[in-house]
Amino acid sequence: MRHKLAPSGHRDWGVPMIDDLQADIAAIQRIGCMSSMLELCCQVTGMGYAAVSRVTESSWIACAVRDEAGFGIAMGDELDVDTTICGEVRTGPRAILIDHVAEDPIFREHRTPRLYGFQSYISSPILRADGRLFGSLFAVDTAPAKLANSNAPNSFNLFARLIAMELDAADAG
Repeated sequence: MRHKLAPSGHRDWGVPMIDDLQADIAAIQRIGCMSSMLELCCQVTGMGYAAVSRVTESSWIACAVRDEAGFGIAMGDELDVDTTICGEVRTGPRAILIDHVAEDPIFREHRTPRLYGFQSYISSPILRADGRLFGSLFAVDTAPAKLANSNAPNSFNLFARLIAMELDAADAG
């Protein structure tokens, strides 16, 4: 049984977002296979929540979401970027994999898993052709996962590259 995650940083935004961020959400939504890609992310990891986030120096916005776990963060929702692990890729884009937060030497004391109540996490940065960071493709769950020796890391890296290629092609077209 999955437990509902209750991120205290979740906000219901009744005010319009900045036009550029709206355009980023729209660009992700135009990727025809996005829903299927997020479904595959959940299947390959066994996790209940997968999403694409737009990450900037000052913001984190959910651009596409598959929420089978009742995580509660929907497309268009914004979190304080400093409360996210995705936000950490701003300083050096890298993939992150956490099989079990409670046993992970780096993340067991990290505030983000405690804040949002997850035990497993995987992400790959979405890097544009010019090297700019768009954001992250990620998945989380309240239960530990066995990701390190699975196809999940390679799949996430491939999906993140495909998303970046689609964004670049849309800009060029």
